[in-house]
Parts: sequence; structure tokens; C-alpha cells
Amino acid sequence: MTNPKLLQLLGLAARARKTISGEELVIKEIRSGKAKLVFLASDASNNTSKKIQDKCTFYNVEYYVFGDRYDLGHATGKEARVAIAITDSGFAKKMSSLLNEN
Repeated sequence: MTNPKLLQLLGLAARARKTISGEELVIKEIRSGKAKLVFLASDASNNTSKKIQDKCTFYNVEYYVFGDRYDLGHATGKEARVAIAITDSGFAKKMSSLLNEN
């Protein structure tokens, strides 16, 4: 089940230019230490999921498997997206608290 509040907040972060989407760009943000939180689509390929989860674990970045690629893409106003990194700590903190409520 997708959380509408979280999707709205994700859209707001995208409009504020505090998101990075796309597998390779997200991995680059994780490596550079700019990614505060990462969303991974539940329908991402096994290879992509493992790569991003391993990077997040190694660099100690919080990540969540959330929604599918169309939910993430629609929330950010783009086509289907498999991975999205949040680069702002304020947005990341609020999204994390919304996800941990459930």
C-alpha cells in the first residue's frame, strides 16, 4: 500500500530540486555522501535492487523499498523511476518518520 502523504512530500521534494532519480545517478549520490534517503521501487530488477541496497548499507544511507516504478515516477512528475535519492536532510527526516509510523 502506498502512503499518499509520502507521495505528496516526494513530489514537493522533486519540485524543490532535492531529489535525484535514475540508478547510476543515485549510486553516484550515495558514494558522494549527498544522499540522505533512498527509495527503491518494489518492481526493480534483482540486480538493481542488490546494487543499490549494498551501496546504501556500505555507505550507511537509509533506504526503503516503496511503491512501484510508476508510483515513484508519478510522484516526481516524471516517467517510471526505479530509484530516487533525497538529498535534503529535512525532507529525508520527515519521510523517514512517515514511513516508520506504519
